Amino acid sequence: MILVPFPEMTPLARSLAPELDANLRALDWHRFPDGESLITLPGDMEGADVAVLATLRDPDRLALPLRFAAETARELGARNVGLIAPYLGYMRQDRRFRDGQAVSAKLFAGFLAESFDWLVTVDPHLHRIERLEDVFTIPAVRVASAPLLADWIRTNLPDAVLLGPDSESQQWVAEVARLAARPYEVLRKIRTGDLQVDVSVPESATLHQGTPVILDDIASSGRTMARAVERLLAAGTGSPVCLAIHAVFAEGAHDVIMSAGAARIVTTDTIPHPSNVIGTAGVLAKAVRSAVSGLDLPVSGRTRLTPTRSERNSK
Repeated sequence: MILVPFPEMTPLARSLAPELDANLRALDWHRFPDGESLITLPGDMEGADVAVLATLRDPDRLALPLRFAAETARELGARNVGLIAPYLGYMRQDRRFRDGQAVSAKLFAGFLAESFDWLVTVDPHLHRIERLEDVFTIPAVRVASAPLLADWIRTNLPDAVLLGPDSESQQWVAEVARLAARPYEVLRKIRTGDLQVDVSVPESATLHQGTPVILDDIASSGRTMARAVERLLAAGTGSPVCLAIHAVFAEGAHDVIMSAGAARIVTTDTIPHPSNVIGTAGVLAKAVRSAVSGLDLPVSGRTRLTPTRSERNSK
């Protein structure tokens, strides 16, 4: 396998390549003054399994460069090209909430499937989509981060009381709490705008029985976590630790959470950020091997579970 990371993903790639027993090759992404991109891949890829590593925190900026990278890898002889997207954007808009809106989740999944033969991602933010297979026509493997989060909590915060900032976070919090063998509560969020939220804290003795840990899958604007921190402190708890799977962090979001009184912010390395503490290389490698094993690779004679991109386009 050849692992080709987009530049910002090089730190994760250095951990991931040995786990995959892959050759790590550099991708050059030159951006011209007019906004166009030139992607340069590393030489001959004849007969190789190629894995492109790119987190999709900013999917609009990456969309065309991803397609250029995938197509160029094929022209250079790759037998299959997959995408490792530790963070997968555009999965929340899974229905038409108002007339004329694009159903972005389905459209973006189709766009990626036109370029890649398989996909691996970590805990995508799915609402009404039950499985990635419901929107992707290529093998798509979801990696669960809950065991990694639970391990970190057991090691670093054995007295943790887990808290979900809203009802959407309950699926993440309940599983991590189960694996870490710690209690959890779910707070209630009231949103009045993109940046206006309030959070209510339940009256529970559990909140005062350990270190409060606010857990969510995405830290974006930071407003929800910040309000949760403020409400917990007002309720008399200790300073909370904020734990997020994906460090999306819009501009200033990290500072907003810390200014609210958080003791610390901890994230996985699905999106590069100074708060990254929990590594995902091991679980990503296992998922990549699973995705590639389902493909029809000529040298092994395996039977493909789904058509290749070229086969789909030929029909």
